[in-house]
Amino acid sequence: MPIGYFDRHHMLVESKHMPAALSLMLRIPLGILLPAAFLALSACAITAPTPSPPPAVTAAFQGDEARPAHVAGWLRSELYFGVANEADAGNGITEAQWREFLDREVTSRFPDGLTVFDAYGQWLFRGNDQPGRLKSKLLVILHPDTPERNADIDAIRLAWKRQTGHQSVLWSKHPVEVSF
Repeated sequence: MPIGYFDRHHMLVESKHMPAALSLMLRIPLGILLPAAFLALSACAITAPTPSPPPAVTAAFQGDEARPAHVAGWLRSELYFGVANEADAGNGITEAQWREFLDREVTSRFPDGLTVFDAYGQWLFRGNDQPGRLKSKLLVILHPDTPERNADIDAIRLAWKRQTGHQSVLWSKHPVEVSF
């Protein structure tokens, strides 16, 4: 048995079986009741917190004082070490001897890193018909341009000359700006 119905003006027409509280609530026009109910229910909705965006990714390394994001006043030092005369291939410096030298003399002074390239050099002494040919190692170190770091480079050169009996180690240095 129905408890009431809506007339053409969207107003409830009561029945004798309708509870009083429901009768009062239903007397409110639907045009007001539905939007109010929608607003009340939407206010109860739980929204997930908006996640913060991930930190911006940049090409530069961040957060390490020893490896700044950008710095000037540094040098790129290139050291050229002869390891074997092409004519005397069996009498050169072995790979094990080279690595031992790097560990003892270079890495101990520049523990933040270095790069080594296998190289080949050639030159013609005045008066010679044939060029001299030399297998070489090219050592590249990026470092602050300070008297202490430059003294470390000279100490490496001196250690190589003493160990091998070579006359020289070429040092080429260039000012650079670095970004880690």
